[in-house]
Amino acid sequence: MNEKIPHKVGVDGLAAKWVPVWEREGVYRFDRARPDVYSIDTPPLTASGSLHIGHVFSYTHTDVLARYQRMRGRSVFYPVGWDDNGLPTERRVQNHFGVRCEPSLPYDPAFTPPEKPGKNALPVSRRNFVELCLELTETDEKVFEEVWRSIGLSVDWTLAYQTIDPATTEISQRAFLRNLARGEAYQSEAPTLWDVTFRTAVAQAELEDRERPGAYHDLVFTADDGEVLISTTRPELLPACVALVAHPDDERYQGLFGKTVRTPVFGVEVPVHAHHLADPEKGTGIAMVCTFGDTTDVTWWRALQLETRPVLGRDGRFRAEPPHGVPAGAYEPLAGKTVHTGRQIVVDLLREAGTLRGEPRPITHPVKFYEKGDKPLEIVTSRQWYLRNGGRDDALRAKLLARGEELNWVPPHMQVRYRSWVEGLTSDWLVSRQRFFGVPIPVWYPLDADGEPDHDAVLVPADASLPVDPSTDVPPGYAEEQRGVPGGFVAEADVMDTWATSSLTPQIAGRWTIDDDLFRRVFPYSLRPQAHEIIRTWLFSTAVRAELEEDVLPWRDAVISGWVLDPDRKKMSKSVGNVVTPADLLERHGSDAVRYWAASARPGVDTAVDEGQMKVGRRLATKLLNVSKFVLGLGTPAAESVATEPLDRSVLAALAKMIEEATAAFEALDQARALQVTETFFWTFCDDYVELVKGRAYGDLGAAAAESAQAALRTVLSALVRMFAPVLPFATEEIWSWWQEGSVHQASWPTAPDIDGDSTLLPLAGSVIAAVRRAKSDAKVSMRTAVETLSVTAPADVLEGFAGIAEDVRVAGVVNTVATQEGELSVAVTIS
Repeated sequence: MNEKIPHKVGVDGLAAKWVPVWEREGVYRFDRARPDVYSIDTPPLTASGSLHIGHVFSYTHTDVLARYQRMRGRSVFYPVGWDDNGLPTERRVQNHFGVRCEPSLPYDPAFTPPEKPGKNALPVSRRNFVELCLELTETDEKVFEEVWRSIGLSVDWTLAYQTIDPATTEISQRAFLRNLARGEAYQSEAPTLWDVTFRTAVAQAELEDRERPGAYHDLVFTADDGEVLISTTRPELLPACVALVAHPDDERYQGLFGKTVRTPVFGVEVPVHAHHLADPEKGTGIAMVCTFGDTTDVTWWRALQLETRPVLGRDGRFRAEPPHGVPAGAYEPLAGKTVHTGRQIVVDLLREAGTLRGEPRPITHPVKFYEKGDKPLEIVTSRQWYLRNGGRDDALRAKLLARGEELNWVPPHMQVRYRSWVEGLTSDWLVSRQRFFGVPIPVWYPLDADGEPDHDAVLVPADASLPVDPSTDVPPGYAEEQRGVPGGFVAEADVMDTWATSSLTPQIAGRWTIDDDLFRRVFPYSLRPQAHEIIRTWLFSTAVRAELEEDVLPWRDAVISGWVLDPDRKKMSKSVGNVVTPADLLERHGSDAVRYWAASARPGVDTAVDEGQMKVGRRLATKLLNVSKFVLGLGTPAAESVATEPLDRSVLAALAKMIEEATAAFEALDQARALQVTETFFWTFCDDYVELVKGRAYGDLGAAAAESAQAALRTVLSALVRMFAPVLPFATEEIWSWWQEGSVHQASWPTAPDIDGDSTLLPLAGSVIAAVRRAKSDAKVSMRTAVETLSVTAPADVLEGFAGIAEDVRVAGVVNTVATQEGELSVAVTIS
């Protein structure tokens, strides 16, 4: 008996045993000296709050592919990233410590947050706030790392990065400054989607439509020769009205085009224009253009070169002063009011003036929200930084569409999402955010004699000085005393959008411009794994940055995972309260079992949390341990032993076919298919082959026959342990340690044995022995009960093959006599 094999085997405790061994021995370390590199651009995980099972699901898919590639002999570059900066972290810090950022406050080096959050948030300086963000994310990341290790992710922990650490900041700022130097980054004072709660601009990719109640209000505008009826859901923006627009083919309004009308209540003269985006079927067919109610208003404003009459400020309230051309007296009731209150005021004024036709008509309609926000977005005019992304550049758009064609999509239909997004872009990428915990935009502006900033004369740092924080560092040629004084300088206060840093994960992980040798070896990457809902953000934005900087696609393949659904097949959401966390599942079922459930899902397919499937995975891992114990407990056959018996050669022929099919599936990045093929063969091996040759393997039919069985058993076991290793890393490592040196995860992927065997014999033997078992079961006797006669009727060529396996069937079935006769395939069993 092999002394390394425990008396009792099982899956419990294997993660705790092997995780520290893998780390200590550097099993998953990236070796840059090896020429065949497989690099993975892994999604940096938001380290705020808690992990849920969806993270385990998608990251397991990537890990299975990484492990396969490592066993194929490639040096796998598989880093882990933490997406620290941005709103999720800020909100968590605010709630956890009970603080809020107040940039006007000075830094307090002795600041200590309260032990418990108070009723009112404590204001702190920006630097103190950022320090709290860094402190909490470091704590969260340690907790996340423990979960990641327990699930068996084979990442190289020495390559871990953060989206806010000094190296990331340096790389992000350098990329931005190069974009600026080439004219790809620019700033503009323009209408901007704005979240009034977070007081920050929002990019097109961060929008989502939510159905909300509203109402159509019919407003009466006055023309020289009559009235014009306008239907609008936003009557409060009436003082911001700058035009009316109707479709050029609409007969009802032909006489108005080129003329002016007067707004109700405010009496402002506004022009009437024709434009193809006006919908004759919507409302009364003629629309009120305000600056700005929605993105269509922005389109009309630009196309028709209309005036600007902004009324809403960054706080979501009406500005104190009326816009140009609007009477102060009429506007005064609105000053400082919220949008909701302003709507009530305007509707009351319309009623009083007799210019509200009928009563508002309730509707439900889609309203744009920031994906993390709770209030509808507004559009305000602000100065922001943009990055060219093809939204306003047809040539760049065409290049990015071509990159989408060049990329290998798994599954292929996910490419449609990319194409639809690129084709539907209406603006460049807004990359500046009015937040605190993020990569600073590395520029300053000179102040004129009156202390006003000149935003056209951007001051930039020297490349060697990166990373910089403009709020504490000074631009070249200036001193700190000149900060904020006439003739001096002022820092850019904005930070970069989180996607503006995450879009550079290939550069960040590969340490672009910091470690040129490493970057050259890993870029372009082999694989980008990610979820389908961030194709428009992460995948597209990464393609943009690589196109602008390197003029190349940043990866060869993109594997897109589906969503994890709750057991009722509903999408998991914290707001709904149906999120499943992995800790309990890992504790009850084991890491290999949870990985098995995840790996069983095909790429791009939404999958429900299924504990039944996890139980199947646990049973599989347990069976693999037990059958390995049996095979290895038979002893070690001589090195020159080979499979000579027909049934042994048949199982090896079936093994060869399975290896080829599973390998092809892995090469197609379909881990689910590879697992399915391997598992199907495994259960045939256990239920049929092992049972058929058990007696012979023990020596019941002589030493030569035993050696043949043992050689085949070990060959199959060696292959199966390695083929299950990407999915069941803990059970397979345990088994491998019983009889092999080193780690199974550094072993070579099995190749199909070159064997001249008849693969049909194993299923033939399996069907016959199944008939024997069925007869015994029907007779309600023990499986060890002897069978007097087993009769097999089959065509001559089948009987010829059966002759070579008849003795295995006889011994396994405890049969006294096996009789055969030519005819159609049938099995008759007589039990005495």
